[in-house]
Amino acid sequence: MAQTRRKRKRRHRGTQAGTIERAGRTSKPPEQSPKRTKGSTKVEGRGLAQQRREQRLSREPTWRGALNRAAFAAIILVIFISVVQKNIAQGVVMGVFALVIYVPLSYYTDLALYRRRQRRNQAAGR
Repeated sequence: MAQTRRKRKRRHRGTQAGTIERAGRTSKPPEQSPKRTKGSTKVEGRGLAQQRREQRLSREPTWRGALNRAAFAAIILVIFISVVQKNIAQGVVMGVFALVIYVPLSYYTDLALYRRRQRRNQAAGR
């Protein structure tokens, strides 16, 4: 009688614990992704990321950025108070109050950090 099922070519070796040890990859490794060129390395990628970070941190803070950050925090506060206290009006009032406090606080904190970073860069001789 002819065999209906094809036989396995490689054996899967199981352990007593039930885990299966399989052979490693037997095919060719995939081609390099098109993003990375042959000469680039992870170190160069880190350098690029470091440059971008330096550029982002060397920009002077703006009121618009402070307003966006404060608005996000105030919205989270409104949602939290509305859910916990079950009083939407109280949440909105607290959110507006927080927005008034957070905007200048955020701006002047960013400004102080920016000035400190600039002084440190000047002292380092950049």
